[in-house]
Amino acid sequence: MARQLLTILALSALATPLYAGQASVSARPFGTAYGKKVQLYTLTNAHGMVVKITNFGGIVTSILVPDKYGKFDDVNCGYDNVKAYVDETAGTYFGAIVGRYANRIAKGLLAIGGKTYQLATNNAPNSLHGGKVGFNRKIWTAEPFKRNGNVGLMIHYVSADGEEQYPGRLSVKVTFTLTDDNAIQVDYAATTTKATVVNLTNHCYFNLDGAGSGSVLDHQLKINADYFTPIDKTSIPLGPLQPVVGTPFDFRELHSIGERIDGDDEQLKNGAGYDHNFVLNKKGHELSLAAVAISGKSGRMLWEYTTEPGVQFYTGNFMNDTIVGKGGKVYGRRTGFCLEAQHFPDSPNHPGFPTTLLKPGQTYRQTTIYKFGVRK
Repeated sequence: MARQLLTILALSALATPLYAGQASVSARPFGTAYGKKVQLYTLTNAHGMVVKITNFGGIVTSILVPDKYGKFDDVNCGYDNVKAYVDETAGTYFGAIVGRYANRIAKGLLAIGGKTYQLATNNAPNSLHGGKVGFNRKIWTAEPFKRNGNVGLMIHYVSADGEEQYPGRLSVKVTFTLTDDNAIQVDYAATTTKATVVNLTNHCYFNLDGAGSGSVLDHQLKINADYFTPIDKTSIPLGPLQPVVGTPFDFRELHSIGERIDGDDEQLKNGAGYDHNFVLNKKGHELSLAAVAISGKSGRMLWEYTTEPGVQFYTGNFMNDTIVGKGGKVYGRRTGFCLEAQHFPDSPNHPGFPTTLLKPGQTYRQTTIYKFGVRK
């Protein structure tokens, strides 16, 4: 681990910015959602990295970072205005905060304290990403800030008791901080009035060559996981963890995303490619390295750190040429990948998985960091 961290720091040092300026945060109108005005907040650090976030769904709409030649591109798939996010029918969840429960709950059945709740089965036969109208479609209150030389945005949403059939009034705060070392730190916190389940994540789709520039299959990826959770044909975990060794899920060393993605493997067929939870090698709730992604073409690198026990690696298997994104660019199949830091899918129905139960008096907390750099 020590050698790995030294390697990461050495590569990170190659991300030295070409110029310096002053960090700033600004806001402008982004359109109207459900009859209410929505804002777009632009965070810029001292080195020119730009992150844009809307208070509709807490969606990260853009991430502009330099390549190995110093050219800035947007590496995050998304849309030009809020109407496109509201009208979308492809179910991508581009850039959004996902909850109250990210990922799937089998058949929408949730048992807490001897009572069973029937959640919406919006991804038949299962419940997905919080139900029919999850956190990705809510308008959050927002407060931009400058702090310790960094800029950021804090968003807040209160989910009513019984919203999408989940018990408890859940108060959620998510804080995005753009740091001076080209990292986006996302801190989550939530409290409840009744015992409930909470599993939050961010659903950015990355393409380190630039959003809409083509396939991500030649990107290289490393995931710090010895095990993953195999799934059935409806993407529900089968139960026992499976070692990655000897499988197409072994990303303990760098492999290109496309190297084994279409192999003759039952799990790849069940996910139509990679759409699986990787069990991170870690102790407890520590902030540790989850994954590293590299584009040989642009030289851009992405490091993900998280306090969560798992990361859902998804390769945009259901993206298609009908999805027209920013600047009129088409987002075809596998032109973006997700690294969703979260608890395991269907955890409430698997007692052996890390718990997602939150009780009154407790505070749910999570931190995930996306750090960008270049390898020349």
